[in-house]
Amino acid sequence: MTMIANRRQFLAQTGGALAVSALAPSMAVAADPGPSNLAARAVPITREERLRRIAKAQRLMREQGMSALLIEPGASLVYFTGIQWWRSERLTAAIIPLEGEIGIVTPFFEESSIQESLGVPGDVRVWQEDEDPIALVAGWLRDRKLGTGRIGIEGSVRFFASDGLGRALPDATIVPGAPVVRACRMIKSPAELALMQVASDITLAAYHDVHKKVVAGMTSREVSALMTAAMRERGANPEFALVLLNDAAAYPHGSDKPQKVVEGGIVLMDCGCTVHGYQADVSRTFVFGTPSKEQRTVWEHVRRGQAIAYEAAQIGRPAGSVDDAVRGWYESIGYGPRYALPGLSHRTGHGIGLEGHEPVNLVHGETTPLAAGMCFSNEPGLYFRGKFGVRIEDCFYMAEGGPRWFSTPPTSIDDPIG
Repeated sequence: MTMIANRRQFLAQTGGALAVSALAPSMAVAADPGPSNLAARAVPITREERLRRIAKAQRLMREQGMSALLIEPGASLVYFTGIQWWRSERLTAAIIPLEGEIGIVTPFFEESSIQESLGVPGDVRVWQEDEDPIALVAGWLRDRKLGTGRIGIEGSVRFFASDGLGRALPDATIVPGAPVVRACRMIKSPAELALMQVASDITLAAYHDVHKKVVAGMTSREVSALMTAAMRERGANPEFALVLLNDAAAYPHGSDKPQKVVEGGIVLMDCGCTVHGYQADVSRTFVFGTPSKEQRTVWEHVRRGQAIAYEAAQIGRPAGSVDDAVRGWYESIGYGPRYALPGLSHRTGHGIGLEGHEPVNLVHGETTPLAAGMCFSNEPGLYFRGKFGVRIEDCFYMAEGGPRWFSTPPTSIDDPIG
């Protein structure tokens, strides 16, 4: 569970490897440089892997009857091209055609910057400030005789771009690109898994460091700053460090009410970092001092709920069945029903990769079958409004034989980091 506002920074190139069949995060880890800069172990995504991604997208486009796919800056642009860019009123976009080299459209004065992170061969075309970039995209498609086909639009592309392209190509059919993009990005390669493993290792190492430094009277902001520094110290890009104290922990994404660490109070931390753009997301809940009987009981219930979710995550089962398994057990011991409090007020987990939240989710009604290479958070928290909340969150990936943890969950409130 993460705070969305601070999350999406499309920072770095990503890591490389071959097929998903062998799913082993350690495959892309180089020689250990020592305990401090853990990120130095990480191997970035290669040009060859990005070319395989484009080839897979083109195969899926053929199956879907698409002639091209339009992508704006964001995680999907990084995924296919390596380009790290932001969105503004000046359009930069990539076009993946049904076959052949991709196209890039960008402002003339940005071309050199775009080329710096472009990780695959591409036909880069530029537009001047008094020109229409959509017309340039349409022209590129016409040049390849794709202007009358079915043009897929990646799900986060802004309306002005998709609508403008439809107007510029009246004989084309604009269709959702999600079936192609999701089918590619949901299944992580060994190289992607390895980068996520390094990010998770760094986050957990930072937790071990910070847990020992929390003292009475600290504010949530001060604890958060410790965590951010600890992740950065180990070579990662800190992505978020949410700290919820005492009754604020009853609100999954926190409260503006000032809080301090107090004896017997809950400290709920939800933190993560990125390594070459790939994310970690780990939550820990502990008591500063001696846990009460109620705190201990609820913590044990969440620990069991997390274990139930992990056991339910099996190849071929609907993703939503994981949420159903946890929620069913919670309801059997008096929580809920469904999303009612006290209980689990949010989904059990979300997909994760280049984005902290990406398809698919572990939520009731999600019918997508679990498959090798999918990655998820597992965070069935319990919340008591006006009192406290407990969330333990670890991410896992699906291997051929079932789920595998990126970080090992703690087993006791007396050893809450794990």
